[in-house]
Amino acid sequence: MKTNAFTAVLEREGDGFVALCPELDVASQGGSVEEAVSNLREAVELFLECASPQEIEERLHSEVFVTRREHSIFEDSMIRKGSSLSYLRKLRPERISNTQISNHRGRRPH
Repeated sequence: MKTNAFTAVLEREGDGFVALCPELDVASQGGSVEEAVSNLREAVELFLECASPQEIEERLHSEVFVTRREHSIFEDSMIRKGSSLSYLRKLRPERISNTQISNHRGRRPH
């Protein structure tokens, strides 16, 4: 019997947690971290018992890497969505330059 190690990625959602196994694209949930992991373990076991070898092979991602990186969501997403950079400049003037404003609007800053 072959044994594989699978990843569990958990995310808080509302009052509970969602657990994802990215290698198989199987997910579950629970009211606590422990419950979500337990439910994910059961969901993975059921998938492996019920799926055909061909389906398992098609869905299995043998190399999954999880990392964290710092990223400014508010400012960057607002810029991508075309929001008012002058408003953002009022909030965080040290982070929004005239160059960003001219590049965003396609013209020179006022």
